[in-house]
Amino acid sequence: MKILAIESSCDETAVAVCEGRQVLSSCIASQVEEHKLYGGVVPEIASRRHVEAIAGLTNEALRQADCTLDEVDAIAVTAYPGLIGALLVGVNFAKGLALSIGKPLVPVHHLRSHIAANYITHPDLKPPFLCLVVSGGHTHLVEVKDYTEFRIIGRTRDDAAGECFDKTARAMGMSYPGGVHLDKIANDGDPTAYALPHPKVEGCPWDFSFSGLKTFVINTIHRCEQKGEAYSVPDLAASVRHHVCEILTEKTMAAAKEFGYTTIALAGGVSANSRLRQRMSEECERAGYTLYLPDVKLCGDNAAMVGAQGYYEFLAGHLAGQDLNATATKSIEEG
Repeated sequence: MKILAIESSCDETAVAVCEGRQVLSSCIASQVEEHKLYGGVVPEIASRRHVEAIAGLTNEALRQADCTLDEVDAIAVTAYPGLIGALLVGVNFAKGLALSIGKPLVPVHHLRSHIAANYITHPDLKPPFLCLVVSGGHTHLVEVKDYTEFRIIGRTRDDAAGECFDKTARAMGMSYPGGVHLDKIANDGDPTAYALPHPKVEGCPWDFSFSGLKTFVINTIHRCEQKGEAYSVPDLAASVRHHVCEILTEKTMAAAKEFGYTTIALAGGVSANSRLRQRMSEECERAGYTLYLPDVKLCGDNAAMVGAQGYYEFLAGHLAGQDLNATATKSIEEG
């Protein structure tokens, strides 16, 4: 079956046509250059750009897939979580499209979609497995029990890992999106140059906390600037990357051992981080575990992953009517 998938949860307008796990087309209109002017995503601007791009992008996705709307079996759309104004653009467009062509409407959870990026990259992957979902807004350890059944065993108590990367990178003078630039600059630095905190959440071994680490780095920069002392951007970037990736890797491996998983996957924007991919690969090889990494081009927001997850949501009967509404926050367990 063919699914037309729509993604507009943040600052990427994306439309794809998928047939099961197979991607027939995937089109993305990025807003990065515009938001770069403000140092981060401006929700109002993001919503307006989605409105401007979504119809044309849909036509292009259909053209590239050599498919007509009549040949589409269902419309899948990211309905939650995300920026509410941005989500509403995609949801309302999808509702109108589904109504006009008389096809089923499939609401999809954004984090479930990120996990499904692995299904596109790895045709052999199937649940159950343990997944580290890590991005600018989320850091979760998730048991993927089935294609539409999930259980959170750990999550961040404050900042997400990607937010820590982005905000420390900005403090070092890097442009948006900071995490991407920090990853590149860190390759030229010494990860042991700065002694950074290694935060833990007492009583909750699977939860994360990155706020203190972020604040420590920012205060270190401010202290150097106030004293007129120089600091090494590559060394500090390398130290931040090292500490965040070690925390993510340690907790994931410990959780896998505790809950009996030997199959692990990464998902989300930060799963493109070169150091995280390296460390998880090293530790999984050492433990004899199987690691699945999404193709780097599928780590960021895209509609192909929405289509892949939408396929499984459709098979599970998770459909919506014209009363579907976008939701800014919703657990992956409920989605």
